[in-house]
Amino acid sequence: MLKLLSSLSPAPSGWSSNTHFCKWNNVTCDSTSSFVTAINLYNAGVSGTLPPELNQLSQLQFLALQKNSLTGTLPSFENLTSLKQIFLHNNDFTSVPNNFLLGLTSLRTFSINENINLGPWEIPSYLTESTNLVIFHAGNASITGIIPDIFGSFPKLEYLRLPHNNLSGSLPGSFSGSKIQYLWLNNQRVGLSGRIDVLANMTQLAQVWLHANMFSGAIPDLSNCKNLFDLQLMDNRLTGVLPPSLMSLPKLLNITLQNNKLQGPYPQFPRTISVTVGNTNSFCLDRPGPCDPQVSTLLDVAGALGYPISLAESWLGNNGCQDWTFINCDSQGRNVTVVNISSRGFSGSISPAFANLTSLRNLVLNDNNLTGVIPPVLTTLPELQIFDVSNNNLSAPIPVFPPSVRFMYNGNLLLGRNDRESSGGGSGGAPGTSPGNGDGSSTRTLGRSNSVGIIAGVIVGVVVFVGVVLLVLYKCYFKRKHKRFGRVEESQHQRNSDHSEIPVFKGGNVMISIQVLRQATNNFSKENVLGRGGFGVVYKGELHGGTKIAVKRMETGAMGIKLMMEFLAEIFVLTQVRHRHLVALLGYCINGNERLLVYEYMPQGTLGQHLFQWQELCYQPLTWKQRLIIALDVARGVEYLHSLAHHSFIHRDLKPSNILLSDDMRAKVSDFGLVKNAPDGNYSVETRLAGTFGYLAPEYTATGRVTTKVDVYAFGVILMEIITGRKAVDETVSEERFHLVTWFRMVLINKDNIRKSIDPILDPDDETYKSICKVVALASRCTTRKPTQRPDMGHVVNVLGPLVERCKPSKPEEDDAYGVDYHVSLPQRWQADEGSDY
Repeated sequence: MLKLLSSLSPAPSGWSSNTHFCKWNNVTCDSTSSFVTAINLYNAGVSGTLPPELNQLSQLQFLALQKNSLTGTLPSFENLTSLKQIFLHNNDFTSVPNNFLLGLTSLRTFSINENINLGPWEIPSYLTESTNLVIFHAGNASITGIIPDIFGSFPKLEYLRLPHNNLSGSLPGSFSGSKIQYLWLNNQRVGLSGRIDVLANMTQLAQVWLHANMFSGAIPDLSNCKNLFDLQLMDNRLTGVLPPSLMSLPKLLNITLQNNKLQGPYPQFPRTISVTVGNTNSFCLDRPGPCDPQVSTLLDVAGALGYPISLAESWLGNNGCQDWTFINCDSQGRNVTVVNISSRGFSGSISPAFANLTSLRNLVLNDNNLTGVIPPVLTTLPELQIFDVSNNNLSAPIPVFPPSVRFMYNGNLLLGRNDRESSGGGSGGAPGTSPGNGDGSSTRTLGRSNSVGIIAGVIVGVVVFVGVVLLVLYKCYFKRKHKRFGRVEESQHQRNSDHSEIPVFKGGNVMISIQVLRQATNNFSKENVLGRGGFGVVYKGELHGGTKIAVKRMETGAMGIKLMMEFLAEIFVLTQVRHRHLVALLGYCINGNERLLVYEYMPQGTLGQHLFQWQELCYQPLTWKQRLIIALDVARGVEYLHSLAHHSFIHRDLKPSNILLSDDMRAKVSDFGLVKNAPDGNYSVETRLAGTFGYLAPEYTATGRVTTKVDVYAFGVILMEIITGRKAVDETVSEERFHLVTWFRMVLINKDNIRKSIDPILDPDDETYKSICKVVALASRCTTRKPTQRPDMGHVVNVLGPLVERCKPSKPEEDDAYGVDYHVSLPQRWQADEGSDY
C-alpha cells in the first residue's frame, strides 16, 4: 500500500505514510487480519502509475480506479482469487501484461472502457476461468483480433460491451443460449462480419448494438427475444426480407436499419416504436405494401442462396423484368422466362419457389456451390426446356423430369450416385438417358418404365421401414414398466396414445438431436449420472463448445399420459418464465418414445445433498449465512412464479432435492413438471393430488384443491429443514419425530427447546441465534393449517431480505457496486444507460 501511495500524485485525500493504511479514506480491511479487501479511488483526481506490487494484495475483492489520469502498464492481477470487481475505465493506461486477468476465479465485473492509449491486446482465452463473470466492459480500449468462442464458460454474463475497437471476424457460436442481455459491438475499426443468426438463440437480449460493422445476410427471426427493446443495425451490409416477427416484438422501443441492403416489403412498425429506415435499402416499394408476386418469388430464390449482396444491390424496385441482372423476360416484359446465375460462386440451396415462375424456360445454375436436393416440384414447370445444375455439390435422388427437359447435372458427385454408377456415370448412351450433347456436358431424361420402377421401389421400401419401426416401438412400449418413488402419482390412468404430436414452443428453447446429447454425456455413461427419480435419470454433459448441461432422460417406454403431461408442462412453464432463481431450460429432445430435457448445469448439486448428505459427499456443511441466502433465493424465485411472471403458476413440488446450487452456492428452483396455473384472488383450483409427502399442505391432501399457499406451506417445511438439518419425513427416527412439521410444532410450545432443535453443526452465537429464531417464526407462519393465515411469498422475501443483509460485510454488496438493479424495468435501465459513453 505504501508503494501505491508513492506512485500516485497527488496523494489521495486521507492517505499518509504516517497512518496505518487500514485507516486511509476509501480503503477497507478485513476486521480480523488487516488484509486490504477494497480500494476505491473513483474520480479521485490522481495521476501516476500502478505498482506491480498490487498483485500482493491477496485478499483484495474490490478495486475502483476509474476516471483518473493513471498511465503506464497495468499491473498483473494474476491469481488474485478473491478479486471480484475491477474498474479501470477512463484512464490513460498504455499496455496490459499477457496474464493480467489469469486465475481470477471470483471475477464478476471488469471495466476498462475509454483507455484510448492502450496498445493492441486480445481478449484472452484463459478468461474462461472467470466463470462468475457478469459484466465485461472494454469499449474504446484497443482490443484487436476475433471475439473468442468462449462464451459457454460464462453462465452469468449479462453485459458485454466492446464498441469502438478493432475486432474482426464473426460472432462466436457460443453466444447461442447465453444469458447476455446487453451486447454492444458497434463501430469496429474494420468491422465484424458474417451473419447474425446467433442472435435468435440469445433469448435474454435486451439491447443490441451492432451498427457500423460489415455484417451480412438476413436479420434472423428474433421472436424468442421477448425482452429486446433496442436494436441498432444501421451501417452494415445486411440483406434479405425482414422477418414479420420483428415488427411485433413486445418490448421493442427503438430500431435502426438505414444504410443496409434490406429487401422485400417496406416495414411497418407500430407507432410506439422509434424506427429509422433510411433510403439506402432495397425494399421493393418506398411504402408499406406487398411486393409483386414474381418479385416475392425471386426474393425466395435469393433467400435460399443466403441473400447475396450482389443480388440485393441489383434486384431493385418492384418489377423483376426491369433491368434485374441474371433475369430475362418475355417480349411483353411481363413474365420471367430465364434465370441464369451460373458461375457466381453462390452457396445455399435451390429454392422450390422457382416453381412459381410458370413461364420459366431456362434455369441455369451451374458452377456454383449449391448443396441439398433438387426440389421435385420443379418437374411441374410447364415451359421448362433447359435445367443446368452441373458442377455444384447437390445430393439425393434425381427428380423425374419430362423428356422435353434437357437436364445437365455432371460434376455433382452425390447426385443420383447409384443411378450413375449403374449407367456409366450419367454419360451419353446409357439406358434411360439421352445421348451426350457433344459439348462435354451430360443430360438425363428418365423414361417412363424407369420412373415407374423407381417409384414402386421407393414405396415398397417405405412400407417395410415403417412396419419395422412400428414393431420396435410396440415392443418397447409394452415390455417396460414405469416406476415412481417418493412422489404421489397424479393419475394412474394409462391408455394407448400416439404422443408424436408435440406442440411447438416459442420461448427460446431449441430442439437438440439425440446424437448431440449422446456425445455430450458420453453415451449416457454411468459416470455422468447426477441423480435418479421416478421420471428416469439425470446426466451431466458438456456440449462441443464447452457449455455444461444437465440432461433429464425420461425412461424409454414409460411415456404414459402422466409423464407426457409433465414433459410438456416443464417445457411450457420454462418457456414462459425467466428468472435468475429458476433453473433455465436450454432445449429438449424427442427420440422415439424417449423424452429428454436439457437444463443449465448446476455444479453444486441440490440443497438436499448439502443438508442431509454433506458428510458422505465430502461437502463443507452449510453456514447459517449460506442457508439464509439460499432460502431468500428460493423465495424470490417462487415469488416470481406466483405474482411477478406474465402468467402466475403454482409449483406444487417444492423440496430440497428440487433446489439446485451454483458454484457460488446461489439457489435456483427446478422441476416444473407438476406446475399448475395459479387461480385469481382467493379462489382455488381442483387437481389430482401430486407432490411429495411431507411437503403437502393439509388442505391440499384433504380436498385436492390448490392455491399458491400450498407452495408457501412447502417452503415453510424447507425452512424447518434448513434450521434443523432434518428431513421432512424421516423413517429412521422415532414415531414422534418422524414428521418434521408435527415435531417442530411441539418444539415451539417451549421456546427453550428451540436452541436444542437447531442443526448442531451451526453452533450459533447470540447474534446468529436471534436470526434463526426469526426464521423459526417465519417457518411456523408458513405451515399454519389454515392457508389464509399463511403469508404470501412477497412477505417472505421481505422478512428474509433484511436478515441476509445483516450477514453481509460492511462494504457495498457486489450487485450495488456495479449498478445493476434487477427490479428496474428494461426501458428504465436503457434510459439510465443513456448517460454512458456510447
